[in-house]
Amino acid sequence: MIRLGEKQTLYVVKKVEFGVYLSPEKENQEEKVLLPIKQAPQDSNPGDALEVFVYRDSEDRLIATVREPKLVMGQVAELTVVQLGKIGAFLDWGLEKDLFLPFKQQRGSVKEGDQVLVSLYIDKSSRLCATMNVYENLRTDSPYGVEDTVTGRVYEISDNFGAFVAVDNLYSGLIPKRELYGRVGLGDEVRARVVQVREDGKLTLSIRDKAYLQMDVDAQEILALIDSYDGVLPFTDKSAPEVITHETGMSKNEFKRAVGRLLKEGKIEIGEKSIRRI
Repeated sequence: MIRLGEKQTLYVVKKVEFGVYLSPEKENQEEKVLLPIKQAPQDSNPGDALEVFVYRDSEDRLIATVREPKLVMGQVAELTVVQLGKIGAFLDWGLEKDLFLPFKQQRGSVKEGDQVLVSLYIDKSSRLCATMNVYENLRTDSPYGVEDTVTGRVYEISDNFGAFVAVDNLYSGLIPKRELYGRVGLGDEVRARVVQVREDGKLTLSIRDKAYLQMDVDAQEILALIDSYDGVLPFTDKSAPEVITHETGMSKNEFKRAVGRLLKEGKIEIGEKSIRRI
């Protein structure tokens, strides 16, 4: 069986003026696909085995190529948006015909030049298309363990669960909702710490260091924020958690710890409704 969107070994069953026809079996003349003459080895003969990728050309006909696509079925890859159309975007995947990414398969808005993380699927018209819903194609056999540092691309943000990350564009990871605090956006590349390897192999991640290390980072961020308010921050560690998170990207507890550090070091003073840098 000829498999659309996959690399496979097929056999030359017929030579014609414009190329060679390939089939899964040496003697099968019923199921075949054309490899154009410009890509067919000059010395190819019936019975020869060739490794090819099968997709559809601009007229939606099955076609074989010896070129290496940037993405095959079951994989995930970052591709460049080369054109926007009325019903979607077109991506460069290394072949003559660009890959179509329908609007309904996009996550957020995309524009020309963007790098988008996608997988392949076959639509209802038996055409190969791209989707930014890559969850099912991410692997769960990563080499990483607890406390390892990883990088990945955020491909989905859920109000219930958090930010889903494709670690190395290969492995399934999640930054839980409690870790976000507005720091992470769709499409962002993040650097994170593995806090758990689940039984199913998926990674639970944190973009924050351990508390005793993160406190120093948070303290410096608070000082920079105070400076942006001309030395007086118009809220304190007693303000509503929503205000603190919106303004700082920290939880109220993290903010209080860092403010306590700065207060102890004599770098700030706390008023009834503000924090002033000394």
